[in-house]
Amino acid sequence: MHRPPRLVVVPVALLALAGSFAAGTALADPVPRPAAASEQPAADTSCEDLRDHYVDAALPLVGPRGWVRSSRSPLLRGPLPVEELAGLDASAARAGATAPGTPGTTRSTASETGTTVQEEGVDEPDSVKTDGTLLARTDDGEVVLADVSGDAVRETARLPLSGLALDPATLGRAELLLAGDTLVVLAHDDSSTHVLSLDVSDPAAPVVAEHVTYDTDLVSARQHGDVVRLVLDSALPELDFRVPGGSLGRASAQEANEELVRQAPVEAWLPSRSTAGGDPEPFLDCADVAVPDDLPLGTTTVVATTAADPAADGGAVAVAGRLPLAYESADHLFLATGGPADVAWSAVRCLDRCGSMLDGADLPAPSLMTGTTHVVGFALDGTTATPAGGAEVEGVLADRWSLDEHDGVLRLALEASVETADATSVVTLELRGGALVELGRLDGIGRQEDLTSVRWFDDLAVLVTFRQVDPLHTVDLSDPARPVALGELEVPGFSSYLHPLGSQRLVGIGEGPQGRGGWGAQAGLFDVTDLTDVRRLDVVGYGPGSRAGAATDPRQLTWLPRERTVLTVVERGWRSPTAWVSTLALGGGRMDSTTTRVDRGSDLDQVRLVPLPDDRVVLVTGDGARFFPH
Repeated sequence: MHRPPRLVVVPVALLALAGSFAAGTALADPVPRPAAASEQPAADTSCEDLRDHYVDAALPLVGPRGWVRSSRSPLLRGPLPVEELAGLDASAARAGATAPGTPGTTRSTASETGTTVQEEGVDEPDSVKTDGTLLARTDDGEVVLADVSGDAVRETARLPLSGLALDPATLGRAELLLAGDTLVVLAHDDSSTHVLSLDVSDPAAPVVAEHVTYDTDLVSARQHGDVVRLVLDSALPELDFRVPGGSLGRASAQEANEELVRQAPVEAWLPSRSTAGGDPEPFLDCADVAVPDDLPLGTTTVVATTAADPAADGGAVAVAGRLPLAYESADHLFLATGGPADVAWSAVRCLDRCGSMLDGADLPAPSLMTGTTHVVGFALDGTTATPAGGAEVEGVLADRWSLDEHDGVLRLALEASVETADATSVVTLELRGGALVELGRLDGIGRQEDLTSVRWFDDLAVLVTFRQVDPLHTVDLSDPARPVALGELEVPGFSSYLHPLGSQRLVGIGEGPQGRGGWGAQAGLFDVTDLTDVRRLDVVGYGPGSRAGAATDPRQLTWLPRERTVLTVVERGWRSPTAWVSTLALGGGRMDSTTTRVDRGSDLDQVRLVPLPDDRVVLVTGDGARFFPH
């Protein structure tokens, strides 16, 4: 029988890092553990102990041809030594819920550099950045600078990234951060992350101040002022595995491969970095790696430095496991398992049954999902990240938008899993006594429906679930211990992205019926004045087969509050796709829509509409940058 999501507490001792990093941290005693729980990692973890952890976890994953699945697939190992959260009866807490207050939807959603972001005060990388005078963008392997202070966009300089020893495979994924006169270029692929610091005080002559390369992939980058924080993901090491053939049989190849894993040094499991094209060097102390026992095998590293000097040693911490979701508020960083790429298979149990059929293949069936989410929290102070506690919750996080923090409370929107009832849940947690402790929960949202989007506000959550219609749910979070369902609205289609338009309106970008059996992109205008009775005021459809860019990348939506106008990118066509800008002017409870064709080709996901402080908008496409009339 399915159960509602259950939370178990991860004692902070599992997450506290030994040595100098742990010294001086002001954390309360960990929650007591039952005697049956397995031992916590000892303080002052040595490199030998850390290597032994990786080896012990990796050996069951080795086959006669090497790793038994692709190096990017996550795997689990064993049970986590945790304790059930005692003394909190969530159902009783909900029974005593008080009348809802008056939560609202107003919250800043754009950074000072022109990017639509998740969290106020926390900037995110984008292919375009501006300070209102300077516009920086990436263009086919180049960084392009332009002056946008005049009547036209005037290009001032181009800097080819190919001349900086960057792998061409990374150039198409280059994005930017801007801090004063420093432009940070981030380029990455599955095996490397490049961080370049450019001095752009003279827009006609940008200067490369520093170039740092990490031998691992980038999960996320966030910016607080001049502090840039990276979350890096290291998969299993590439070893010189043997394969059966000739006189080498399967058993001998298996034995040889297991010995390679046993002999691999601890450095093979940890990331390294190089500066200015130099030799790679380790930058993590073994004492700075937390060793929980149950995460997908790999290493997740948090590195913080400054925009002007990315090579500075601002401190790095890591978790011996893969946590592919990262959410960062002004005060905390939360890493979590989940997301479409993190299927969290139970490898050892599969190997017991599947045997050699998995040699060199991905693990097969979704039935092996564990159905739980692990969350690890860090308190942020400048470039320092201090472990603050963790938890395991039954249910699945779809993406980073499923996490949010307000007034010290972490809120999660958890989809159904094999461990839960077939519905979405909202769970609230608080960092207390070195652990994430559950405060309250609301279960049963959108039964037998998929969660397609969620948007958090100070005291409110708005969720969209979908099966055949689009129920939009409002949840009062003014008392985090007692989340209360306020209202539900059912409309055709669904919203994949929700964007606030002041305190009374919300726009949903997604898909819906277009008439005559067609299906395509649509924008819906919602009246959220009465959260117990949300109404859809208007809907704009873009025709069968159309696709809304903001549905998968919110950076393709721009809200101009003084003009009460939404600009969003819509694609049409498949063989020769075309990008259109939809201008939605709000007034009288309607959206008056006009569309303008702006680009054609294969890189339409790079189209941006960048707002300037004087309400002008710069349109950036593959053909260049120009002002967009609106």
